[in-house]
Amino acid sequence: MKIENTKAQMRKGVLEFCILSILQGGDAYTSEILSHLKSAKLLVVEGTIYPLLTRLKNAGLLSYRWEESTSGPPRKYYALTETGILFLKELSTTWNELTSAVKIVTSKKPPKK
Repeated sequence: MKIENTKAQMRKGVLEFCILSILQGGDAYTSEILSHLKSAKLLVVEGTIYPLLTRLKNAGLLSYRWEESTSGPPRKYYALTETGILFLKELSTTWNELTSAVKIVTSKKPPKK
């Protein structure tokens, strides 16, 4: 088994949660979202994030609006919907429970046989 594949799967598993969490701080366009993820060392490429944003929008968790830019073409700003806010709240609860459980399991010594 290759460790890089496992690490990539772990990152993908939390990507939706991270994107929704970023947007909790306010509307953002794709480059801003990517910048936040990269600054947190979550390596994501545009080819990964665009389909994910579309899927979150189609699920009713995000909305978007176009805004003119002084430095190029119009930008698509994403925002959490009311459904997205509730979904993020549930994910946060689940995340906290999961991280607590993982800490318990990984910090204990294995039982002796």
